[in-house]
Amino acid sequence: MRFDIISVLPDLLTSPFAHSILQRAQKKGIAEIVVHNLRDYATNKQKSVDDYPYGGGSGMVMSIPPFAACIEKLQEERTYDEIIFMSPDGETLNQTIANELSIKGNIIILCGHYKGIDQRIRDIYVTREISIGDYVLSGGELPAAVLVDAITRLIPGVLNDETSALSDSFQGELLDAPVYTRPADWRGHKIPDILLSGHEAKINEWRHEEALKRTQQRRPDLLK
Repeated sequence: MRFDIISVLPDLLTSPFAHSILQRAQKKGIAEIVVHNLRDYATNKQKSVDDYPYGGGSGMVMSIPPFAACIEKLQEERTYDEIIFMSPDGETLNQTIANELSIKGNIIILCGHYKGIDQRIRDIYVTREISIGDYVLSGGELPAAVLVDAITRLIPGVLNDETSALSDSFQGELLDAPVYTRPADWRGHKIPDILLSGHEAKINEWRHEEALKRTQQRRPDLLK
């Protein structure tokens, strides 16, 4: 799977993709993550990618030509399943969306900045708009990193234990059950006896009950 991320601050994405699961996915050749500097596609000497908004108002708006040039160059090289714009007014990212996108082949992600991007970019090129929450960040780079992480860990072969992704919170529309490891007794705080029983069916039943209980307490909206 390939991700092409278009950003005016490409260095901001260096660290998130250079460690842990995302680094391993790239080394295995399972995921390819390429970050493109939007300024490389600017058409003026100043390499500016924004301009004043029509109609007045505060802030600057990212202009069409640099985005169009980069997107169209990439489309000449391969076919893309989605062109995603990270936006606070997009659909809120959830596990279902991550699952859907994890079976795609090639995805372009646009990172906005300033007041936003010219609406015509969204109308002409973007196929999907995604938000990571009801708040505004300085740019789309961190949301893009969140999206790539959420998708990549679901691709077969990325995680050492592929079943672990299937048991994550939200996969079964429930939060995950509590988890424990050694020691079994720490300062008098003991793990549930059922986890020491070795009875797989009863342990799975306990985990489901605990997941349901936690969901009812913390995210009852998921049960509706």
